[in-house]
Amino acid sequence: MFNRWGSVILAAGAAVTFGMAAAPTFAANASDCPNDGVVRFGVEPYDTAPKLAPIYEHIGKLIGDKIGCEVKVFVTTNYNAEIEAMRSGKLELGEFGPLGYVLAHQVAKAEAVATFADKDGKPSTYWASIVTWNGSDLKTLQDVKGKAFAYSDPASTSGHLFPAYALRKNGIDPDNGVKALYAGSHTASFEAIHNHKVDAGELNSQQIEAATQRGAYKDGDVVFLWKSDPIPIDPIAVRGDLDAGFKKRLVDAVANLDLAGLSDDDRKIIGDGAGKLVPQSDSAYDNIRDLVKTLNIDLAKLD
Repeated sequence: MFNRWGSVILAAGAAVTFGMAAAPTFAANASDCPNDGVVRFGVEPYDTAPKLAPIYEHIGKLIGDKIGCEVKVFVTTNYNAEIEAMRSGKLELGEFGPLGYVLAHQVAKAEAVATFADKDGKPSTYWASIVTWNGSDLKTLQDVKGKAFAYSDPASTSGHLFPAYALRKNGIDPDNGVKALYAGSHTASFEAIHNHKVDAGELNSQQIEAATQRGAYKDGDVVFLWKSDPIPIDPIAVRGDLDAGFKKRLVDAVANLDLAGLSDDDRKIIGDGAGKLVPQSDSAYDNIRDLVKTLNIDLAKLD
């Protein structure tokens, strides 16, 4: 599959940029873990790999210490690469965007088991938006019609599903009513808007936090034309066909993981306000399935 900026969406085997977590203190024999002692943990690329890799290597080490297995973290190049990696048995664990998870559950045996907690210890949320750059001619969402518009990735919840839904609800065809470009990531979409390469596009709350931290965003840089209601944040999912005993051990570790060692800035990026992972269920993403149905999206075509 090609995205609309001409880059190839690669097969998962060659499409990961990875960092290996520091070796944990093993509490179990390698024979008690898959792949000669290694658990492979895929992470969707909702920010740049250099930013995400150290955060998730820290999380991977915490998981490894609890289950007695080495955890290797892979920040994939795009959403589809992560889904394909789990479908082909190359990942035991993955963090997916909500829409990516719905597809991964359908085709790759992904089962949501945990998510990041908010400050009250409940599953955290984030939001999507449609923005234009400050000083553009666009004043309302209706003005987006016929303009160059940046989505992030076809399988992105906040970078495609919710903006497309907002456009549809306002009488604009999300595919043909705008000059749609798929930037490939939230960071690339933000850069396209920031550098006036497009008239408008998607921008989610996590990317705003990440851009603020790297000094690329401040209040007033963009004009918000639309903002979503809260969206359930990314689930962490296990592959459903894992050995039953190991699967239970992994689920128990991930669904109640203390992340207090992460910095405040890192926790803001991943949407974690309480410093921990909490249990999450597949049914939490039924609202995403409803939007897919409303937009008449064929999930198979995102694969």
